[in-house]
Amino acid sequence: MVALVAVKGITKRFPGTVALQDVSFDIRAGEVHVLLGENGAGKSTLMKILSGIYQPTSGQITLGDTTYEQLTPNLSKAYGIRLIYQELSVVDYLSIEENLFIGNLPTCKKWGLNVVDRVTIRKKAQEAMRRVGLKRHPAMLVGDLSISEKQQVEIAKALASDARVIIMDEPTSSLTDEEVAHLFKVIQELKAQGIGLVYISHKLKEIPIVGDRVSVLKDGRYVGTYDARTTSTDKLVAAMVGREITHSRPDPTREAGASTVFAVDKVSSKDGRVRDVSFQLRQGEILGFAGLIGSGRSELMETIFGARERNGGDITLNGKVINPDSPYAAIKAGLALVTEDRRHTGFFHNFSIAENISILPMLKTAHRQLSLERIDFAEEKQFGDDYKARLRIRCSSPAQNITELSGGNQQKAIIAKWLAAKSDLFIFDEPTRGIDVGAKSEIYQILRELADAGKGIIVVSSELPELLSVCDRIAVYRNGSIAEVFNNADATEENIMHVATA
Repeated sequence: MVALVAVKGITKRFPGTVALQDVSFDIRAGEVHVLLGENGAGKSTLMKILSGIYQPTSGQITLGDTTYEQLTPNLSKAYGIRLIYQELSVVDYLSIEENLFIGNLPTCKKWGLNVVDRVTIRKKAQEAMRRVGLKRHPAMLVGDLSISEKQQVEIAKALASDARVIIMDEPTSSLTDEEVAHLFKVIQELKAQGIGLVYISHKLKEIPIVGDRVSVLKDGRYVGTYDARTTSTDKLVAAMVGREITHSRPDPTREAGASTVFAVDKVSSKDGRVRDVSFQLRQGEILGFAGLIGSGRSELMETIFGARERNGGDITLNGKVINPDSPYAAIKAGLALVTEDRRHTGFFHNFSIAENISILPMLKTAHRQLSLERIDFAEEKQFGDDYKARLRIRCSSPAQNITELSGGNQQKAIIAKWLAAKSDLFIFDEPTRGIDVGAKSEIYQILRELADAGKGIIVVSSELPELLSVCDRIAVYRNGSIAEVFNNADATEENIMHVATA
């Protein structure tokens, strides 16, 4: 196969850290090259170098027959390199065809003036949509599409601008199994068209299905390149983290405490998405919630947390009825919600790590809602230093902006925020989405340590192996209510899915 892009000996240094050290990597026409590594291994830095966002400290980049010491965004774009981020960049209030040509609108002369060429836009949009199998009208608003269709719009946008190389960052993190299957079909069609694809994912089971080659980065260094279809998952994990990751179930002999930490009694939401839900959480146990996407699990957690209006029922924490009617009231009462969408609802983008960690304890002790009254900067720094060490947050310093962290370290900072607030009940909604296997193992350990310390732990996850590996009991949620609850020893993926889809 022809190498469309190749990097050789790439090193990238930031103040106080080396993000990449002597990395070589290439992308061939008509192949899917999977890029693996723990959060913070350097994957995103390498892709930003290819897209011209970052310039390498040293090394070479070859595009076709021409070699460069660094790229610019315009040079990368002119060659046909397109990066599709995990957080999609479509504009909901524009049509599909308008999204495809944002910043690159075709024009034509009319009455001596340059005007938008609607005919060309429609024609090119229809062709790009056909290539990705998006069967919608080009004038349809993107906001009316599903997540998988929005992703197709992103791919079509790359094709409409003559992409040679498409980089996909965690493309299946928010998709259903059916949507994932459709995406894989689109990827196969793109391969057949001679496009080179870089596929970044932490879902190891996807690699032999979609990949041709897989390269591993660890701590900013190149480890090796392997055959995606014949290399075992254990070998790839060992290459990524330098150690074996064990996936055992909770100790079946462990007994939960006799006392009830948290109880929900006949809780419903005003919008009807949650209907007459009751459950109890005992001391020392982790309660999981399984169910299909759209079953209402997140809506239940939002109702408990006061983010969704409740229509009845009681909520009890450590023997005290709390019934929070707002997130602020929930925080004051001792509830914590680690949301599934950490980038939009998990942290403040313009805050440092220390500021994000310290914001809740300061808010919780303030006399008036939305008033911090006085910021104790020494205390803020102490929070950052303490939780950086306690949760092993990898960063240059707690003063670093939180957006500069990897996904796994952002998640640790979010957990630290709730720990600093001295929360008693922790709700984790998709706690390891977009996080590598090493960081997952650390998150699981944190969950168990919290449960052992007497905290209430609820885990919502679409990954059944995750629930089976960390939860003592698993409630199967279906159509706005709990259909059945399994003890871990009796639970299998098959019987959980049978109840979820019944």
